[in-house]
Amino acid sequence: MAAWFQNLAERFLATFVEADRWKMFLQGFGNTLLISLFAVLIGVIIGLLVGIVRVYHNQTGGWKILDGICRAYVSVIRGTPMILQLMIWYYLIFASLDRDYVLFVAILGFGLNSGAYVSEIIRGGIQSIDVGQSEAGRSLGLSQVQTMRFIILPQAIKNSLPALGNEFIVLLKETSVAGTITVIDMTQAANLVRANTYDAFFPLIAVALVYWVLVTGLSALLKRAERRMAKSDRS
Repeated sequence: MAAWFQNLAERFLATFVEADRWKMFLQGFGNTLLISLFAVLIGVIIGLLVGIVRVYHNQTGGWKILDGICRAYVSVIRGTPMILQLMIWYYLIFASLDRDYVLFVAILGFGLNSGAYVSEIIRGGIQSIDVGQSEAGRSLGLSQVQTMRFIILPQAIKNSLPALGNEFIVLLKETSVAGTITVIDMTQAANLVRANTYDAFFPLIAVALVYWVLVTGLSALLKRAERRMAKSDRS
């Protein structure tokens, strides 16, 4: 039994302590958070714009060209794998860029991917709002833009919060394929350490635990936000 614990301790030291390999895990953790946070921001901005354009076209028939572009964007993003999109961005579109910009490419790739899914969530949320809400806003003298901004969008986002939260969680976990374009995220850090130590247990289990903690924490925050919104509806 003592020999088993000694062997386990040696494997732990080889994974995290020897050659300061913990620094690689720390770098991967930082890159994962960086990609996730900025990709979420890009995704929300794009998703809002695309969702509004598509709803406006459905309701009025206007913005036909913009609607066509948005439909094509959503179709392409949703119809191709995330890992393939990353490879196209890195090895084709931005092939001439220095490798120092690899994080920028990853953020852009994940952000554009997330934007397509967020746009559909926002579009569904807007369409779930009763038409009478828009008519009430217009009767109060608000313009169509003001009605969308102050009446429709707040309710749509509130209704879409569970789906948006799920999309953010999916995005966080999807960053694990960033290593495909040489980004050292948490999964790639685990692979590099595993290749050096020939031991997969501690690298993979450690990264899995970190992802689990991040997702669990994010889920708890989202549930708290939902409860607060539910209380505000009842008050």
